[in-house]
Amino acid sequence: MSRPVRPALALPPWLDHALRAQRGPVPWSAVTRGALAAGPLLLAAVLVGRTSLGVVAAIAAMLAGINDRPGSRRGSVRRLGVPAAVGAAGLFVGTYAGDHLGAVPLTLVLTGLGLVAGGISAVGPVASGAGTQLLVAAAIGAGMPLPESGWVRAVAYLAGAAWLLSLRLALPTPGSLVGDFRFDGERDAVAAVYDAVAELLDAVGTDRATARRVALTAALDHAQDALTGPRLRRYASSSTERRLHAQYAAALPLAEAATALAWAGDAAPARSAEGPRRLAAAVRGNTHTGPLPAPSRSAPALRALDDALLHAAEAFDRGRGDGDLHTRRRTAGDLLRALFGAGGREYGLRVALCFGASAGIAQALHHAQWYGQHEHWYWLPATAVFLVKPDLGPLVSRVLCRAAGTVLGALVFAGFAAVLPRPEGLIALVAVSGALIPVATRHFAAQTAVVTVLVLALVMVGGEPQASVSRIGETLLACAIVLVVGHLPMPGQRGGGVRARLGAAGRAAYAYLDHVLREADGRADADAGADGPARSVRWTLRREAYRALAEARTAIALASAELPALARHAEGADEVVATLERLVDATTACAVHLDDSGRLTLTHAAQLTELLDELAQERDRVGLRIPEAPEVPRVPLAG
Repeated sequence: MSRPVRPALALPPWLDHALRAQRGPVPWSAVTRGALAAGPLLLAAVLVGRTSLGVVAAIAAMLAGINDRPGSRRGSVRRLGVPAAVGAAGLFVGTYAGDHLGAVPLTLVLTGLGLVAGGISAVGPVASGAGTQLLVAAAIGAGMPLPESGWVRAVAYLAGAAWLLSLRLALPTPGSLVGDFRFDGERDAVAAVYDAVAELLDAVGTDRATARRVALTAALDHAQDALTGPRLRRYASSSTERRLHAQYAAALPLAEAATALAWAGDAAPARSAEGPRRLAAAVRGNTHTGPLPAPSRSAPALRALDDALLHAAEAFDRGRGDGDLHTRRRTAGDLLRALFGAGGREYGLRVALCFGASAGIAQALHHAQWYGQHEHWYWLPATAVFLVKPDLGPLVSRVLCRAAGTVLGALVFAGFAAVLPRPEGLIALVAVSGALIPVATRHFAAQTAVVTVLVLALVMVGGEPQASVSRIGETLLACAIVLVVGHLPMPGQRGGGVRARLGAAGRAAYAYLDHVLREADGRADADAGADGPARSVRWTLRREAYRALAEARTAIALASAELPALARHAEGADEVVATLERLVDATTACAVHLDDSGRLTLTHAAQLTELLDELAQERDRVGLRIPEAPEVPRVPLAG
């Protein structure tokens, strides 16, 4: 008799997250930009005798390099430029506050900035990066002893970030010289959508279908972000860009049909995925699609897939689109809801407490001459800013990675500082560290180690003595502050970030369902098919619903990986978002069937009613506040 196999020892979520690293190919283009950013800027400043301004510009380039993630060139303007502009403002304010205010008023000003930056960070990823740079730059401006005035420092900061951004816009990505290289990120993102559709079609009828549908949502979100960047003109201004817009728009009905097939659960014919894969190859190669295999038309979703393929082939040949990316600008009410909602209030208070407490303690230690000859009390609050950010992982995971990375980076730098010539050896170390940042961002500890080496090298080039030991001590102190503040009770209900994301996902899902049900009601009265504007609105609402669900999933996964004292506040949230996802999938299946027959079936109506009832029970159990669900209309139903 064989012995039963014992299950492997499962690590607690917070420790498992700390040990997990992202995988993927080396981003050589980003590595090249990193090597050409901070190091050359510092070298140029040293050669012209303005070392202090070179240090400021190199810090800005380093922070921009941390935000330099894969994506389109147009998207990088917002992703790198907005945080840099806000950081320059923070440097300006911090410099004048540090020059004219005493320790107590300065601490109060920095605490207020922490409250503002924390609330801003709840708006989205770009806003989160802006909030981080605001606080880091304010701490540097208040605590770094530099001879220049605040506005000169701010200009140098902007110049450093602008240099990296110009490299991002000018240098082509290796292997992406097909067609117009300016749109290589957009082309890859759109092609990835068609690949994700094909993979979902392959997984229909299997237990992999849900994961593939989630991957399709991520691909659509990425493509939407890649194409929706700042522009000088309202509409696409080149034939290449218009072609990419048309190709993205042609993917939406394919994604809708594939989602409906996955919801039905019946395996799709093997040749169904061949068409989307050929479309993906055509996008990447900037070529014509050629003949596409026609799928079976035995079911509404298969007929929708066939129609979508024909529409895509026509769109690829014409290469023209209407420019509609099916996004809606966030209104002032949406922004205020994010800023002052449960998530913004809770995060703002925690950031303010962490940043203010660390700034106050740092100044007390500085005035007590605990630092000795060093003038770098700003390191303590700047470290706390990175530690308090929830989008970098669970709290304990962040603390462990930050501590380990700082110790490793400080020890590595101490070894290099003992043997490298100054300043040329340290400048070379800055350039190498800048090149390593794009790879190191895959794990927070590795990123911390590389950034620690870079910052210590910058400080030494700026004229301060070696500070590895004090850097380790300040990091451990910041870890303790953030751990204490992170577990303090706050006014209101805990888990505000998760509840805010869940509420947004619920509102988006209900808006999508309400539109489809109204569409069903209107067609029952008029006995007409879907027109173009109605379908376009439907796709916009569907994209918003799936994007909000993905953001809620991410927030729940991070909250669930906290220590039990914090993770318990997210209990039941994963069940709610799973039910919301099933509701949106069912709504998509209904929409596809409506396009085919103009009527809801009894089965679809029963599924929607069952999911709404289940969601109401889960919502009450978790205590989630979202609007009441729309009522499934009593319209004539197909048998």
